[in-house]
Amino acid sequence: MSEWTFLTNHAQVLLCIARNSRLTAREIAATVGITERAVQRILDDLEEAGYISRFRDGRRNRYEVHPELPMRHPAQRGRAVKELLNLLMPSEE
Repeated sequence: MSEWTFLTNHAQVLLCIARNSRLTAREIAATVGITERAVQRILDDLEEAGYISRFRDGRRNRYEVHPELPMRHPAQRGRAVKELLNLLMPSEE
């Protein structure tokens, strides 16, 4: 049986940085189960599309997620990324 998941690696990376905006690419890669280089490509994609902003914070990067942007797939037309994040991230009480 082949292995597959419900969420893409792009969604997994976005969830990681939404949970912790100071994770390194190495830490994200370990969490998602992909290479550090793949994480870098995904971060570039997300930044280019406007879903995240990247800032230097000393020797590390810090990320800001822009959850108000719409999801990209036509099946989710009209739905913001924040709906996915709210569904998959525990609420902070």
